[in-house]
Amino acid sequence: MRNKSIALIACTCVMVLVATAAWSGLGDDLTPLGAEKAGNADGTIPAWTGGITSPPAGYKPGMHHPDPYAADKVLFTITGANMDQYAGKLTPGHQAMLKTYDTFKMNVYPTHRSASAPQRIYDATKKVAATATLVEGGHGVTGAAIGIPFPTPKSGVEVIWNHLLRFRGGIASRKIAQAAPTRNGNYTLVKFEDEFNLLYSQEGATEENLNNKILFFKQEVVAPARLAGGILLVHETLNQVKEHRSAWLYNPGQRRVRRAPNVAYDNPGTASDGMRTSDQFDMFNGAVDRYDWKLVGKKEIYVPYNSYKLHSDALKNKDILTPLHINPEYPRYELHRVWVVDATLKAGARHIYKRRTFYVDEDSWQILLVDQYDNRDQLWRVSEGHVINYYEVPTLWTTLEVHTDLQAGRYLAIGLDNESSMYKFGIKRTNEDYTPAALRREGRR
Repeated sequence: MRNKSIALIACTCVMVLVATAAWSGLGDDLTPLGAEKAGNADGTIPAWTGGITSPPAGYKPGMHHPDPYAADKVLFTITGANMDQYAGKLTPGHQAMLKTYDTFKMNVYPTHRSASAPQRIYDATKKVAATATLVEGGHGVTGAAIGIPFPTPKSGVEVIWNHLLRFRGGIASRKIAQAAPTRNGNYTLVKFEDEFNLLYSQEGATEENLNNKILFFKQEVVAPARLAGGILLVHETLNQVKEHRSAWLYNPGQRRVRRAPNVAYDNPGTASDGMRTSDQFDMFNGAVDRYDWKLVGKKEIYVPYNSYKLHSDALKNKDILTPLHINPEYPRYELHRVWVVDATLKAGARHIYKRRTFYVDEDSWQILLVDQYDNRDQLWRVSEGHVINYYEVPTLWTTLEVHTDLQAGRYLAIGLDNESSMYKFGIKRTNEDYTPAALRREGRR
């Protein structure tokens, strides 16, 4: 009788595990975040074997991240002269850049699927994949916390929500610079101190205790002097139908905190010289309600990836910031599978981009590339998210975002950290540190 009971219990456990896997859609052929484990047919994309799971020997938090692939050699270089033979794996944006600028090129390296996350994120993803649903119109998510809500997406807006809710650590601060060079290469550095309180991903988060907030973001301008002292505070929501984003600005001249409803959609980004919109920060952020999101499917394309060379403290800002586009000697491109999502502006909705095509990393849900079109359906701006694995966490995130304006012959680079201290992950903060009252006290200090 005892043996029969043990057998029955074992059988029940197996059935539960099988049912859970089937329910979540995460079978043995997928990674814990929903990507295909296997490489591609010709071996140019390897299998995912866990990504980078620990820092290299000698690394200490606070250091610029040593390149684990420094020994790799360039496989080939794509230029305007030879781009036709690679066109099937190039986005329209990259093809346009290669045609427009004789000085632009893409150095392609061996592919490394370095993306990884903590085990608790994998466990939570398996759990919430069975419960996460979109709210009306796809303007929010319910039934989810901590994990990726839609690891096997069925719609374009689910892919975008995966990006919005992807893991990027708990609470992090950084010091970065931004530049928008003129056509001849002149620029003024704008320096920021940012903080991200990524509530959704924190240990112990539940849909109930999140209180509909997924993150708090604070950004202070510290240079140049004419802009210094301005502070932005943003509260981002999980259900955008129930509650829209809240934002406040501290004005150092008036020494006052004011609501900032315009920090959203296509309003200009902070000190960006009009070279990016508010919702282009972090490649895409904020409300999804102004677009129809079509899931085109998966594609193998050359994308910026493992950009440790571009991230290196051996470089100065002036080494990277060249006329028309960033210096092409430093970016690294690899062949990866990405989800392709086409966003088309809804009838009656307003945005300077009539259409946007997003290319989203299957291994991390980080947006790597975006093509943006104007109201004449002409390709206007090309955005690149140059990523590394911050392996002390671990998480895959951008080290530099570049938004290239093909029509103006200019670009914006945000995230320059080569001459700055590194991200600090795990800083100690409370939710009370991200209130308008706290913003007022900080501004007046």
